[in-house]
Amino acid sequence: MTEREKMLAGRLYDPSDRELACLREKAFRLVGQFNGLDKTENGPQRDILRQLLGGMGEHVTFRAAVRFDYGCNTYVGDNCYFNFNAVFLDCAEIRIGSNVMVGPGVSFFTALHPLLAEERNARTDGNGRRYNLEYARPITVEDSVWLGGGVIVNGGVTIGRGAVIGSGSVVTRDIPPGVVAAGVPCRVIRPITEADRMEG
Repeated sequence: MTEREKMLAGRLYDPSDRELACLREKAFRLVGQFNGLDKTENGPQRDILRQLLGGMGEHVTFRAAVRFDYGCNTYVGDNCYFNFNAVFLDCAEIRIGSNVMVGPGVSFFTALHPLLAEERNARTDGNGRRYNLEYARPITVEDSVWLGGGVIVNGGVTIGRGAVIGSGSVVTRDIPPGVVAAGVPCRVIRPITEADRMEG
C-alpha cells in the first residue's frame, strides 16, 4: 500500500513521501497562480480550480486568498461560495455539497496526529532520514449549509443538510440537518423552523 493510499484510507502514513510531496508542490503552485489573479479574471480562475480540485460543479466562487494541502482531495458541488482565506488541509477527502456558503477565514482540517507522544514524535529510518507519521479523517458538508466566519471543521465530521454553523465555532462532532449550531465545541442550539422565514 502506498503512502497516498494509506492517507486516504485513514491509516498512519508518512507525509514526507515523495508522491505526496509532489502533489503538495503542484497544489502550492496552482494556489499561488490563483491567488495572484485579479478578481475579475473569472475564466482563468475557473481553469486553475478545475486543475486543482478533485471535482467542482457550476457557479462556484472562491475569493482569494485560499490555501490547499492537496486540492485533489476536495470536491465541491454547484452554487457554492467561499469567502476570503479559506483553508483546506485535505489529506482525507473533503466533500462539500451544493448551495453551500462559507464565510471568511473558515478552515477544514482533516489532518490528525496520534495522541500518544511516542507515535507522534519524529523518528529516524535506517538511512538516517527524519520523518513523522500522521493520519486523516474525511469531512462532509451536505447541501445548503452556511458556515459563518472563522469556523473550524475538524476531521471525521459531517454537517447535515441545511445546517447553520455560527461564527467562530469549532466543529468536533457531527451536526444534524436543519439546525443552528455554534460554540467551542460546536453544539446544537435549536432547529431551524418556519418562524425563521424572512420573506412573505
